[in-house]
Amino acid sequence: MQRSRRRTTSELSRVIAVLLVTTLFGGIIGCAPPNPPANSFSDEVIVRIHDYQDRRLSDSLYQFLSVDNALHRAEAAMAFASVQDTAAAERLGTLLLQDWQSMVRTAAAYALGQTGGAKTAGFLLRALQKEKDTTALPVILEAIGKTADVTEIPETDFNSPGVPWMYYRIGLRRETPTDFNPIVARYLTPGNDRMSRLGAALFFARSKTSKIDSVLDALIDALRNDANPEVRMASAWALRKIVSARSKEALATAAFQDSDYRVRVNAIDALESFPFTETRTTLLRACQDPVVQVGIAAANTIAKVADVDDADELVAAARAAAHWRIQALLFQAANLSDEPEFNAEIIGLYKTASNPYQKAALLLALNGRDALNFVSDVLFTTEIPVIRNAAAQVIVALNRDLVQRPEDRPMFLDLYKRGIALNDLAVTGLFCDALADSNRGFRGMVTDLTFLYEARERFSLPRDYESYVPLEKAIAYFEGRDPAVVERTFNHPIDWDLVRRIPGNQQAVVNTTKGEVVIDLHVDQAPGSVANFVRLALDGYYNGKAFHRVVPNFVVQGGCSRGDGLGSADYSIRSEFSLLRYATGSVGLASAGKDTESTQWFITHSPAPRLDGRYTIFGTVSKGMENVHRLEVGDSILSVTLMPPLNPG
Repeated sequence: MQRSRRRTTSELSRVIAVLLVTTLFGGIIGCAPPNPPANSFSDEVIVRIHDYQDRRLSDSLYQFLSVDNALHRAEAAMAFASVQDTAAAERLGTLLLQDWQSMVRTAAAYALGQTGGAKTAGFLLRALQKEKDTTALPVILEAIGKTADVTEIPETDFNSPGVPWMYYRIGLRRETPTDFNPIVARYLTPGNDRMSRLGAALFFARSKTSKIDSVLDALIDALRNDANPEVRMASAWALRKIVSARSKEALATAAFQDSDYRVRVNAIDALESFPFTETRTTLLRACQDPVVQVGIAAANTIAKVADVDDADELVAAARAAAHWRIQALLFQAANLSDEPEFNAEIIGLYKTASNPYQKAALLLALNGRDALNFVSDVLFTTEIPVIRNAAAQVIVALNRDLVQRPEDRPMFLDLYKRGIALNDLAVTGLFCDALADSNRGFRGMVTDLTFLYEARERFSLPRDYESYVPLEKAIAYFEGRDPAVVERTFNHPIDWDLVRRIPGNQQAVVNTTKGEVVIDLHVDQAPGSVANFVRLALDGYYNGKAFHRVVPNFVVQGGCSRGDGLGSADYSIRSEFSLLRYATGSVGLASAGKDTESTQWFITHSPAPRLDGRYTIFGTVSKGMENVHRLEVGDSILSVTLMPPLNPG
């Protein structure tokens, strides 16, 4: 194993300062130094800080906020970004936000933005008036956007990439006044850096603000002419808020002419704001795009906007579709009414299909009362989780559609009881949610809760968290009380012996059915998450697991033991948040909420900053991103190999 080189605090400070700038506003550094150092955890103080963070021990972390070592102060401040204890805000705001070292102030500002609290915005606003450091300033601005009220957003007389991101963050939380639009639009123009333009475009795309007509020209210009595809795709998504002939024309043009398939996907997604009568030709043509993800996006948009009157045309398009997922979505769009002949055709395709994901997609295209018997038979005869999950979804949807028929309630209640007895995570969660829906009228019908109590005894935390929560909700509903809080208990400490053996330049080579993907693992920022991934890879856990979820121009996700998104291990690990951003190729851990991560992970197709600080980032794709873009639902992980090979210790 390569011997680590000792560095002085000042050297470390310089390294971290460079990493902060590149991580925040320029992505991860593209290449490793010739002799990469070992990870940070040869320093036992840093191990203790991260261990206290993992155990959520605020009182134990406080001691490091006033030590002489600036690196340790910064690490302790950053720990609170994951702990998120509002009681710590006072110390972070009065002590570390005034620190003489910029990296400490940066870490404190980020932690305050993550933590919130009544006084947090005040601390940050006062710090903004004094801050001159170009590393800390953008972080303070973005943290203000996460914590301040709309009326508190400061007027800035300086140009910083943090300004549009401040507006973006508050726009995710609050409806913002139209006065903000021209301020943000200034950062969308070509003279600004890429991160400023991206932040501005994302503000208009993702904020709760709906009145953005005044920036139509700027958004169309960005969609047509910006050199960066990430800015173009955000601009396309923003144009869905402006329902006009010009925006529709710009989107339709981008849907065919943009060279980046991700921009085409976003343009097609944005067309959901327009009547299908005006977009029919564009969307049906897009279903035949040479990139299958574009066709899937088009079929999905059609499924959202089509009308019963379009059934014949959509069935013809479904029959002509070359890809099974596009076909299933088009059948779903066509089958809006109770049409036995459509159901019969879909069932015929289901019976001849061999791909379980195709079977599940076809089930979701079924509709109407005549489909109920077939779907119920599938539910109780299949052993494949993804198919059983889809069957349960259809039954719940049919129950919702037939809710005006009280005479059907006993039949659905019987289905729900029998389904819950299957002891399947997905079925139990879906059926318990339906039982606890007051609109469905089951409260007066369920007097014996034995079937729910027995189900609760069969499930185990933390493994079954996602189904245990709706189960508790259903029991509480019928018992006439508020649901108990399902605690996310600490149950899986970080394996520090393994962490110390993972070098700072550790890579994972993921061999998939679409080619290799190389991931740089960020052990310094997420030691527990990286150690968990490494251990599972060494044990061969990921071999053969499917990519069960692919959302065009968002994520590919895998690592589920069931293959439907509900499988995990018998333990959960803690969320680890850092200054890393969700950019193109970021690798994150899937979760059902903070501190519920386990085995599932995902890769982003493009920037997804709405995930920042909510889902752990533990890696970045450094090679093979073209293969990530080619992955489809049902593709598999063949193997995961560590490079360099891990020292056995």
